[in-house]
Amino acid sequence: MAIAIILILIVVASVLFHLFAPWQVTPAASNWGSIDTTLLITLVITGLFFIVITVFMAVAVFRYRHKEGARAAYQPENKKLEWWLIGVTSVGIAGMLAPGLVVYSDFVRVPKNAYELEVIAQQWQWAFRFSGQDGKLGRSDVKWVDSTNSLGLDPKDPAGQDDVLIRNNEIRLPLDQPVKVLLRSKDVLHNFYIPQIRSKMDMVPGMVSYFWFTPTKTGKFEILCAEYCGLGHYSMRGHMIVEERDAFAQWLNSQPTFAQTLTAAAKPSRDTVLEKGRQLAENYGCRACHSQDGSASLGPGWKELYGRTEQLVDGRSVLVDEAYLKESILDPKAKQVQGYPPVMVPYTLTEDELGALVALIKSLGAGQQDAEPSASEAPSMGDDLAAEGQRLAESLGCLACHSVDGKQGVGPSWQGLYGKTETLADGTRVKADEDYIKDSVLNPNAVIVKGYAPTMPAYALSDKELNALIAFIKSKVNANAEVK
Repeated sequence: MAIAIILILIVVASVLFHLFAPWQVTPAASNWGSIDTTLLITLVITGLFFIVITVFMAVAVFRYRHKEGARAAYQPENKKLEWWLIGVTSVGIAGMLAPGLVVYSDFVRVPKNAYELEVIAQQWQWAFRFSGQDGKLGRSDVKWVDSTNSLGLDPKDPAGQDDVLIRNNEIRLPLDQPVKVLLRSKDVLHNFYIPQIRSKMDMVPGMVSYFWFTPTKTGKFEILCAEYCGLGHYSMRGHMIVEERDAFAQWLNSQPTFAQTLTAAAKPSRDTVLEKGRQLAENYGCRACHSQDGSASLGPGWKELYGRTEQLVDGRSVLVDEAYLKESILDPKAKQVQGYPPVMVPYTLTEDELGALVALIKSLGAGQQDAEPSASEAPSMGDDLAAEGQRLAESLGCLACHSVDGKQGVGPSWQGLYGKTETLADGTRVKADEDYIKDSVLNPNAVIVKGYAPTMPAYALSDKELNALIAFIKSKVNANAEVK
């Protein structure tokens, strides 16, 4: 008897909770009503099954409770009851699926006047891209991702030059304007979710999924990742701000285009070529066989190589000049240096790429290292270096774990970090200077700051890249930081 009463009370409490604690919120987008109607149909159907089954259990417990001398009847099957259960269940499932199919069809049938917005997910941050004046988004692929092109856009595609890039976790949209949302992931599975507008879809690496909606209410709405994507999943948040069209147009015009970011990333001629050479050396794996610090390696080291005379396997000698280096890259077996195995494969590079690699090797020669900036040049070059460090941090995803505004993150915040004394997991204290930051990037698990998990991977960065990151971290020291 008591169990039957408890079951009935559960049914009554569940129904009252739904009636007096509605989960609906104010409509914020065009798809709010249809999606919530679908959810309501699902809730009603499952709710009816819940009520019927629970009430049946209560009746069965009460009516067929144990009585002295009574025995249960053995009935191995009941065809009539089975057919009823199959029919009712099938109708219920069809009732839940059919509205969802209709709504999903509308969810992906984009109006012709929709404004295109691309969302790019990366552990654990968001980035966005709008089409420019031509109304077309340029091509994109992970093969184009580098320190100056974190979203992987094709630099040779004219349609992408005017694309507007938003490389932070806040995006704005115009009121009452249909928006087609293109979803792309750079690493693992993510899910783009804005609860208030009922928009939610997976972001699968190698695929571009999409949906559309029309914002119908101004305000600030939270963006969440609804698919577990690693340790920092909880911090992968952002905001969508819906505003009037004039305000949105003014904001959009103030954002950089892809062409402008490429121009801003450009350095004086020599630095540009050297940076391109470093990038090529990393992309093609040259550093795996050719050291740059004079240490022994599988192939000849690049330190002080340019201008040196090398002994070949056939007994001849050769001067390492531009012509020899280019020939060795295009046809490495033509003049093989004595003492090294013939393992290098030929590379098909453009004249500009060959020139960039040769410039890099030249810069590693005796007396060719970059000179220290003069005092008058230091502030300007320091700003440039910090800007390069910011681009590098965005490209590597550093800002997903390390905030620059003091907020708690997966790793220590960079605001006020440089010069600060940190307590490590073993109780010791260390000053966050250049040596400590470099060690933390190259070997992050060697010293773990207290209160943070050892999740950061090791990065193989050049000295210039490390210096750029440090310059960016230095720029985040403010008056409230503990500088020593």
